[in-house]
Amino acid sequence: MLTTMTTAYDEPSGIAARGTLLVAAGRGETAAAYERFGRRIAADGYRVRVLPDVTADLEASFAAAGKLLVDDSLPGPKVIVGSDTGALFGLALAARRAPGLDALILAGLPVATPQPAVNLLGWEAEVEARTACPNHQRVLGGGAATPGALFSAPIPTELIGHAGNVGVPTLGVHGDADTVSPLAEARAHYPGTLVTITGGRHDVLNDVTHRTVAATIIVFLERLRLGADLPVIAQVQP
Repeated sequence: MLTTMTTAYDEPSGIAARGTLLVAAGRGETAAAYERFGRRIAADGYRVRVLPDVTADLEASFAAAGKLLVDDSLPGPKVIVGSDTGALFGLALAARRAPGLDALILAGLPVATPQPAVNLLGWEAEVEARTACPNHQRVLGGGAATPGALFSAPIPTELIGHAGNVGVPTLGVHGDADTVSPLAEARAHYPGTLVTITGGRHDVLNDVTHRTVAATIIVFLERLRLGADLPVIAQVQP
C-alpha cells in the first residue's frame, strides 16, 4: 500500500473556518497542481486538504478520505472536490454513504472509453488538452502531473457507475471545450446541478477561468452552509 499524504491550506489567521474541502486529484496529478486553488478557497475561510492522484492507490485514498471526513478537528460542512478520476472517487464515496460527507463538487468528470478521447502527439499536447492557462501549464511542466497519465492510466472499475447513487447535494463544473471528456458525453453522468464553463478545458479548476470557477464553488458552499436544500442567497431580478 502506498502512503497517501495530504497537503493542507488553512483559513487566514483570525477568521473562523467555514467548512472543509477535500480535493481528490485526478490521473497523474500531484498535490502541487492544486496549490493555487487551495490558497484561493482557503482565503475565503474554508480549510482545504489535497489528496494526490487517488487512483495511484485506491485503498489508501479511500482510507485517507474517510479519516478526514470524520476528523472532529476539521469543521463542517465537509465536501469532496474531485477532478477527473477524483470526481469519480467522490461519487464512489457518496455511494458508500461515507460518514461525514456533506456534499460533492465534481469537475471534468471523465467518460469511461476504451480509447483516448483525443489523439495526442506528446506531453505538450496533453498539457494543452488540460488547460489554456499559461501559469498552470508551467505548474504542470514543473512536475505537478505525470506525462501521459491522463490517457495511459486506466479508470479503475471500482470508480465507474456510481452517479445514480448519490444522496448529498452535488455541484458539477465542466468545460465546454473539454476534449478529454467532451461535454456532450459527460453531461448525462452528472447528478445534481451542472455549471458549464465557456471555453473551459479538462482541468477546469485550474483553467484560465479559475476565478469564475472558484466563485461558483464559493456560492455553492455558502448555500450549503444554510442547509442541504441549498437555499438561494442571491437572486437576479428582471
